[in-house]
Amino acid sequence: MAPRDTFFRSADMSLTQLYIANEIGREVVSALGEVGQVQFRDLNPDTNAFQRTFTKEIRRLDNVERQLRYFHQQMEKAAIPMRSSSEFSDTLAAPLASEIDELADRSESLEQRIISLNDSYETLKKREVELSEWRWVLREAGGFFDRAHTQTEDIRQSFDNDEAPLLRDVEHHAPRQNGDTQGQQSFSEMNIGFVAGVIPRDRIGAFERILWRTLRGNLYMNQSEIPEPIIDPMTNEEVHKNVFVIFAHGKNILAKIRKISESLNASLYGVDENSELRRDQIHEVNTRLGDVGNVLRNTKNTLDAELSQIARSLAAWMIIVKKEKAVYDTLNKFSYDQARKTLIAEAWCPTNSLALIKSTLQDVNDRAGLTVPTIVNQIRTNKTPPTFVRTNKFTEGFQTIVNAYGIPKYSEVNPGLYTVVTFPFLFAVMFGDCGHGALMTMAASAMIFWEKKLARTKLDELTYMAFYGRYIMLMMGLFSIYTGFIYNDIFSKSFTIFPSQWQWPDDLKAGQMVEATLKEGYRYPIGLDWNWHEADNSLLFSNSMKMKMSVLLGWCHMTYALCLQYVNGRHFKSKVDIWGNFVPGLLFFQSIFGYLVLTILYKWSVNWQEKGVNPPGLLNMLIFMFLSPGTVEEQLYPGQSTVQILLLLVAVAQVPIMLFLKPFWLRYEHNRARALGYRGLGENSRVSALDADGDMDGLGRDSTASDGEGVAMLSQDIDDEEHEEFDFGDIMIHQVIHTIEFCLNCISHTASYLRLWALSLAHQQLSIVLWTMTIGSAFDQESPVTRVIMIVVSFYLWFVLTICILCVMEGTSAMLHSLRLHWVEAMSKHFVGEGIPFLPFSFKTLLEEDPVD
Repeated sequence: MAPRDTFFRSADMSLTQLYIANEIGREVVSALGEVGQVQFRDLNPDTNAFQRTFTKEIRRLDNVERQLRYFHQQMEKAAIPMRSSSEFSDTLAAPLASEIDELADRSESLEQRIISLNDSYETLKKREVELSEWRWVLREAGGFFDRAHTQTEDIRQSFDNDEAPLLRDVEHHAPRQNGDTQGQQSFSEMNIGFVAGVIPRDRIGAFERILWRTLRGNLYMNQSEIPEPIIDPMTNEEVHKNVFVIFAHGKNILAKIRKISESLNASLYGVDENSELRRDQIHEVNTRLGDVGNVLRNTKNTLDAELSQIARSLAAWMIIVKKEKAVYDTLNKFSYDQARKTLIAEAWCPTNSLALIKSTLQDVNDRAGLTVPTIVNQIRTNKTPPTFVRTNKFTEGFQTIVNAYGIPKYSEVNPGLYTVVTFPFLFAVMFGDCGHGALMTMAASAMIFWEKKLARTKLDELTYMAFYGRYIMLMMGLFSIYTGFIYNDIFSKSFTIFPSQWQWPDDLKAGQMVEATLKEGYRYPIGLDWNWHEADNSLLFSNSMKMKMSVLLGWCHMTYALCLQYVNGRHFKSKVDIWGNFVPGLLFFQSIFGYLVLTILYKWSVNWQEKGVNPPGLLNMLIFMFLSPGTVEEQLYPGQSTVQILLLLVAVAQVPIMLFLKPFWLRYEHNRARALGYRGLGENSRVSALDADGDMDGLGRDSTASDGEGVAMLSQDIDDEEHEEFDFGDIMIHQVIHTIEFCLNCISHTASYLRLWALSLAHQQLSIVLWTMTIGSAFDQESPVTRVIMIVVSFYLWFVLTICILCVMEGTSAMLHSLRLHWVEAMSKHFVGEGIPFLPFSFKTLLEEDPVD
């Protein structure tokens, strides 16, 4: 029996070999994907993706997935909502192969229909835009022509030379009377042509400059703005355009104008000079616009109806295709036995999940009606198993914090266990305020209360990070309420629940410095006395208390983390790590900093006022303990010099033990093993999967040990993991580095915990400043009306700044500092972090990483 899986260390893992009938390979993998407890190994590492067995099926599913994405894009374009995947109750059930074929055929036909409707709609839309632009050109052309005739007469009367080449032929034609021009000559009679069209408004300036420079001024141009924006059918964006009519003479010049117009994305339209014919053109354009609009609406309604029908099932189709594609990707990792028509797979899985896996495979066999069962064999191997730590909604966020630094080594102590408590607690030491902690607790509680609704909502990145860490926020808020109660601090104000232990003299005088005295026989029950908040020396007192408290908490945290090194050594049966690293390291650390902690506690427990002496400084004591052993300037307790010399000798003696014990012990063990004829770790040997008699699997294990389910046929060498040769020089260098780092880190890491004091002080003082500068000043107003108005206005300002600065910014800062104390100061004492992540084949994980909604 495997040990029960706990959060204390990773689950016990087994390498298994599966023999699956080819007929049910797809169903077996799909069922294991629902379980989500199996990580398959790739047995075809040298085969590229195009040469694998199920490449054809994957390509087909890729095409179906592309079609479904196309449907989704069209639905978003038409603003048609897709039915949520959470509304489907049976989408997780594995579909039959015939259903997948039916879905592929249906998506193919639907794609052709949607493409056809889209092409028709876009063509009609483009035609509608063209007719609309043509109508604007026809509307504006009458005014252009009238102005052009007037300009023609003016120019003919004003210029009688070559400076007006455009209209030089006008003088040779006498005016004619007709109903259209009212005595004016037509443009055709004057040998003048024109080009009419529509151009984007942002290009009209460049258009005019290019025409002027190209034609050297031989043109007459009129333009006007279209008041309504025109929808571009290609980009579906609004474009502002202008109508223009350009008069010129000569076919070559008109051809140049047309080319320049088209190059600047202008649309040219035919316009008749005769007003009666123009009216007929406008009537015809309006009629055609009405017809096109009717067809366009019908096409749009048909397209929307098709997309609405698809939207009801699209999420389910996308899930099915995504799962099916993942199944075939996994099947490509299997080895195929041609003789037995059997798929062979190797996979890691938690040992405690083997029973569930076997029962799942049995269910698949029963549904398929096969008499040959799927065989599951456990294989002994010296490969390093992947690390799998079972988590739940509460512990997942804390484990993610650990995994961000490094995946725990297989079966080593998981730092996530104590992180659940120490991470929010150390945060609260820096953030301690009952009010701010209550705000954080309420925010986390709201996210937990509506977590199902929020989980289905698409959140932005920052909101999702807060939602993912909602239980971390809850713990941080609760611990902050506790530490705020200990600090006697709520929004920079104090509680007065219990009577103070300090009393002030009765004869108080204004402006006089007075000292409070302790009450006889009474001490404040818990936390900081509220009278300290009003004292002039409160900062001096709280600084001293929080600084020493930070050292105490750091010592506790690092000692606990250091003790886990012993737990790891005991679990891995490594005595050399216990006696060569843990014991000397613990003695070194406790001889110096454990002693410092004891002196802090002793100094707090002594009534120095009764003794009539000033308490000695502990920092100088620790410095002179190294610089001048045996010399004590200010005695803390009798026999102090002797104790400090003994502790210093103990600490110094541990350095050579840490430095030499482990390397020389390993060399001794290696030489003894070589003398006895044992093979080195780096000398790999390949063994046959079957011995000569077929009773042993080549690893010294009975092949029928797995419930008699068949002979273990190894598809490849499972013991081919690389091992390094024993090198005493490398081990010695590594141990020297470890010893130097440990000794120096004992000092730097202890000092690093002073950030608990610094950030706590900064948070408290910032809270006081914020209160004083906003709502606190409102209470000092003399006028009652002004006071009420100022209180209301300043309250909103204070509340917003409290949320933004103290809760969000200061909270983020404190969280990052707490994160550093775990990653560097604590986890470095015991954490290896060289594990391989367990990445099981799981549909749940697949859909979480790439949701379809």
